[in-house]
Amino acid sequence: MTGPKYLEGRTRHVRDTWARHCDTALFMSSEETDFPTVGLNVSEGRDQLYWKTIRAFQYVHRHHLDSADWFLKADDDTFVVVENLRRLLARQDTEQPLYLGRRFHPFVKQGYMSGGAGYVLSREALRRYVAAFQSGLCTHDSDIEDMALGMCMEKVQVRPVDTRDRLGRHTFHHMTPEVLVPRGGRSKSRPWYLLYEHYRVVEGPGCCSDFAVTFHYVDSVHMHTLQYLTHRLRPYGYKHRYQPDPPEDEAGAPGQSSGGHPPHPRNAT
Repeated sequence: MTGPKYLEGRTRHVRDTWARHCDTALFMSSEETDFPTVGLNVSEGRDQLYWKTIRAFQYVHRHHLDSADWFLKADDDTFVVVENLRRLLARQDTEQPLYLGRRFHPFVKQGYMSGGAGYVLSREALRRYVAAFQSGLCTHDSDIEDMALGMCMEKVQVRPVDTRDRLGRHTFHHMTPEVLVPRGGRSKSRPWYLLYEHYRVVEGPGCCSDFAVTFHYVDSVHMHTLQYLTHRLRPYGYKHRYQPDPPEDEAGAPGQSSGGHPPHPRNAT
């Protein structure tokens, strides 16, 4: 999701970093350009974001339903580790009505996924979402994009998936690493998002899965920094100096073991 005024300051950096790892990357805007962007015939502005989301998913359903298994919506200031997203989705069935992201709890009984952290629809979820607008079951009844989409997901019986790892650490993040990871670095005021969280939140280094999928509010400089840290930086010869966390479950269900990773040595020099 982007807009004409953000193409150089934000969207270009998404295109040059994580979007290259997608099978198909579409940049949705109010105007068609040779960037390229898909023009959705909507106005710009925060109050138009849900219209843009509706039109974007309708476009994807019309042109790309059979060319992908999963459909990720991300903002132009969201960073995605696509390889970790593939890992998370590997044990899920795209023909089931599934919906994945950072789960919030107010306003929608089954919860809804944070828009800033990005969210994923299975192929069957996309079918049901588009059909619901065709039938009138779902309408544009709120400007709050992520909550409104979550309300429609509930109406069409699309199930939210727990995307935490087996240790209960989140994989989708609605803030940057520098906000989430430091312990004791915040002001004494309670962060707004703690009022929305569906699951227990751990503040500090235990906040985030080793296989994190997304971070939000990432500017252009940090977009390239995260790309370097996630895809190029390697500690040569590193061995754990402590007992590492056990392997995590690709399906994201806390407490389930998946295997698939060799154990690290307990002791190292």
